[in-house]
Amino acid sequence: MKLNKISAMFSDTKSKATNISIFGAALTALLTLPAYAAEPTEQADTDDIEVIAVKGIFGSLKAANLMKRTDDRIVDAIVAEDIGKLPDNNIAEALQRITGVSIGTDFGVGESVTIRGVSENLVLLNGRSTAGAGRGGIGLDDFPSSFLKTVEVIKSPTPDMIEGALGGTVNMKTIRPLELSEPLVAITLDGEYADKTENTAPNFSMGIGNNWDLGDAGSFGASANLAYLDRELRRDEFFSKVDLQDNIDIDGDGIVDDSGGPNGKYLRRTQNTVEQKTEERERTAYGISLQWEPVSAEANIYLDLNATKLDGGQSAYSILDVGGSSVARSDSYYDSNGELHNYDLDGVLVIPKTWSDFTTSDTTSHAIGGEWFLTDSIEISAEYSLSKSEEKQTANEFNLRPIERTDPTTDLVTHTSTSSSYSGGGIPGYMYADSGMLTNPDNLVFREFFHKTLETDNEEQALRFDFKMSDIGVDWVSAVKAGVRFTDRDYTANRYDLKPINGNTTLKDSYKKAVDDNGNFAPIWIDNALLSDSMNIVNLNNSFDQTGVNGQNDLLTYNVYDADQLQNTEATYELVKQMLAGTSYAMNGSLADNMVEDNGAYKEINEKTSAIYAQFHLDFDDLTAVFGGRYIQTELESSVVASVDADGNKVLDTGKNDYSDFLPSLNVTYTLTDETLMRFAAAKVMRRADFDELSPALSIDNSLVTGTQGSYQLEPYRVTQYDFSVEHYFGDGGLVSAALFYKDVNSFTQTDSSCLADASTVSGQNTTEWGNICLLDTAGQSQGDVNFATEDQGLAYVDQQKAAGQTGIVIDTDVNGGSGEVKGIELAYQQQFTFLPGFWSGFGVNANYTYADSAQPDGNPLLNISENTANGQIYWENEDLQFRLAYNWRDRYLYSQAEKRVQTVGALGYNVFNQNDPTADNFDATVGNNYREARGQFDFSASWDINEHFAVVGNVVNLTGEPIEYTTELGSAWKYSESDRRYTLGLRARF
Repeated sequence: MKLNKISAMFSDTKSKATNISIFGAALTALLTLPAYAAEPTEQADTDDIEVIAVKGIFGSLKAANLMKRTDDRIVDAIVAEDIGKLPDNNIAEALQRITGVSIGTDFGVGESVTIRGVSENLVLLNGRSTAGAGRGGIGLDDFPSSFLKTVEVIKSPTPDMIEGALGGTVNMKTIRPLELSEPLVAITLDGEYADKTENTAPNFSMGIGNNWDLGDAGSFGASANLAYLDRELRRDEFFSKVDLQDNIDIDGDGIVDDSGGPNGKYLRRTQNTVEQKTEERERTAYGISLQWEPVSAEANIYLDLNATKLDGGQSAYSILDVGGSSVARSDSYYDSNGELHNYDLDGVLVIPKTWSDFTTSDTTSHAIGGEWFLTDSIEISAEYSLSKSEEKQTANEFNLRPIERTDPTTDLVTHTSTSSSYSGGGIPGYMYADSGMLTNPDNLVFREFFHKTLETDNEEQALRFDFKMSDIGVDWVSAVKAGVRFTDRDYTANRYDLKPINGNTTLKDSYKKAVDDNGNFAPIWIDNALLSDSMNIVNLNNSFDQTGVNGQNDLLTYNVYDADQLQNTEATYELVKQMLAGTSYAMNGSLADNMVEDNGAYKEINEKTSAIYAQFHLDFDDLTAVFGGRYIQTELESSVVASVDADGNKVLDTGKNDYSDFLPSLNVTYTLTDETLMRFAAAKVMRRADFDELSPALSIDNSLVTGTQGSYQLEPYRVTQYDFSVEHYFGDGGLVSAALFYKDVNSFTQTDSSCLADASTVSGQNTTEWGNICLLDTAGQSQGDVNFATEDQGLAYVDQQKAAGQTGIVIDTDVNGGSGEVKGIELAYQQQFTFLPGFWSGFGVNANYTYADSAQPDGNPLLNISENTANGQIYWENEDLQFRLAYNWRDRYLYSQAEKRVQTVGALGYNVFNQNDPTADNFDATVGNNYREARGQFDFSASWDINEHFAVVGNVVNLTGEPIEYTTELGSAWKYSESDRRYTLGLRARF
């Protein structure tokens, strides 16, 4: 292996070329070359640099600057502050400190990244692809940060890189055992306290490694990592359905008041909902790396084994009220958005629901490979990798219905009440005229029990060969690379549902469909002796403590089936079996006996790719360049179940699609001075659609109201991108940089909605949320138009249409659309004030800002892109102490489109869901737009080195407890979400 090349990078002994025109001719020649291909990334030989000792925050930032400075591409990086110690405990949360990077969170924990406003990115491990539940690779919250030495964000690709990233590539790099200069043992034990669940979670990691001189047998190294996490988090959400209604008389003077809203309408909240979810996640991960090289150091063989096992899930309570007509009060008013505040809903009913998702997954990423130096200037390498993800999700629901108790039950009378909402700070106050609406056993009966399992398998085998020649006899060509890569991907997904009634019917609406031997209703009130011990009145003392509550909110106190007990599916099944005994819904056999495979949801995808690339490294002293091209062929087979034969075997219907892409790229670096670099990059990139989008199998919700469907004919996303940057390095680790970027997206996918006719809706569709059910013009005939009932028609009308077979299922399908663009600027500044005296020399700052402007074919901005994003870190450290305060902020951005709860709210105020046909009446591309409002978050970390072996570490995530707010196209808030602050304190040992 070639080590200690740091000094060579800055030497002035490069060969010089005077004829720059040769460089231009070489670029022109690229256009006439056939495409060749392969992979791992050449980084101006930084992969060959021996490990530099990094210590502390400044050491980490300084090392990241060095990687950025010496790379041929436009790259940013995070470097571990010590062996196995990234600046944040979560990879995504560490990456959000990088210019142009924002993150997506789940339960307040970073899980994915958006790079320059684009979420279709690629996660690699040591330069090779990984398998997760979807296309992009392993989740950043699933891989332990303690395993990593660096994480790169590569914004301008080179031909040797794996295709599939539109915004950028995240490459997670682990330490190689032969890089260790001495034996290593590093152990960290943390306790993480989450303030909503009031739970303290253990977080343990250990890394060990060493290498040995075997004399004539060469050198051998081995390292191993182990990590364990068992956390419990909670998320509180309050949301409503928002629609538009005609102006009403709010002051009672007999005159309709003008709301000031669009098209003479006002915005109104209905279907107010509280969801409180607890997530339990247990993660066990290991990594093993073995490495050998001969005495000559002319070869290197390695074996990497990595695995992550996840156990856990979510248990939740969802309290929804439905229906009701608007009644103004003396304190009612319209705000500047035309939204009505402080009003009553007369005739609402409530639906308490308990649900749980229990997920297990096993993810592995293994590789064996080697590098051989045939001569001083010729290197070949090969690698075989196998990545696999197996996931099983178990989902349960136990729902109640408000029915007034009568004895005997000769009729089912829905219990309703009047609700009153009060606007102000925090989530709205909300009270029922019947104070026992959600707690009184006389009002609540067992409604239904659902159980399903979803299984996905995703496996990729990849084989690559690479060739590099560093001396071809032309002094301005420093290296030539070429290679090939082949992959074979298999993806399958299936679903099983509990259908115990004649093997084809769920327990939907058991309260009115399960009758006794005399044909009478047999509802089970929640104080029934069989059920009463399983019911709990829930009133969490820290609900919405970040957002706040405007006075009293009755939705926060409710009587529900215990969520922990629901996770024991077998026990809950047996309980329901006893409850329904003696009725027409009586069940026989075990839970497993009554699980039925949903063949309509079965997906099977095989995808094969072949890639070849050629890459040229040019060196004209102050100007260097990497250019070349990558050619990829993709062959896709997507299968669904056409029928089942007499032996129960699936007969598949397979659709095929194939396409090819040529992806040229250019990276140029010009050295203005020893401290200042200018870079230009241009490339074509592509990203294949996700697997769910490539299968025509239907995925329909339990209520038979909404669903999704894909298409194997989807073409990939294709983007042409340009970058220009200036980087100035000064002092000891200082940096000022600016970058311009532009992405021309020429093959968007967009959502096309239709109304699917399905015979099962007549008996199985849940019309509680009747406003979301599409209406068919003709029974049994699907249609492209998506129409809903009006407020005046209401639930009774939808039930009539359902009985006549004229209600359908709203199906969202991704289709290829038009073009769009993303353009913006990135600014960054970093410096430690070592020039200041004494105590003040320990201070440092790292700050960046990104502006991104985007547009998609329908005129909306792209999803998940904030125009303005800013990050800042201020820190202080000396030899023993470190303190860091970090801040991340991004402004309002489009989070989702066609959002069901706001799907008729648009800028034009039609109150009609019509975003599919621009030529049709009432077309409004903005209906259903859902925005996440601007938000900033502080994080704090500190450490104290007790001695050279032990350190105390601590951090706080979301220090000030900032909630999240979502708004409609018209700016009205419809959803509030908040998660735990997380406090971590632990001990780190290193030997």
